[in-house]
Amino acid sequence: MVSACLLGQRVRYDGNHAQLTDGELLVRLRAKFTVIPICPEILGGLPTPRPAAEITHQSDRIEVVDCNGKSETAAFIKGAKEVCNLARQYHVTHVLLKSKALLVDAT
Repeated sequence: MVSACLLGQRVRYDGNHAQLTDGELLVRLRAKFTVIPICPEILGGLPTPRPAAEITHQSDRIEVVDCNGKSETAAFIKGAKEVCNLARQYHVTHVLLKSKALLVDAT
């Protein structure tokens, strides 16, 4: 699975993408793996564009709050669950996510 924005899809909060600048990396990924684009925010029901959101720590819990002060925690949790469901369904072993762009071995 690869963050859709890294593949050039305009799904980021601002309607842009964060396409990988290393085209060789994407070619190597596609040669070795079936690449499944994902966007947890879209899978959680959020639109594009949307207000920017940040993870905040609220006493004993974590919240995702957009720049207008609206909690988007439920949408982010829903999107994360949908990604997990897809990962199980397709027996995903590696995930490349945007933010820190880490390659995670899910085995």
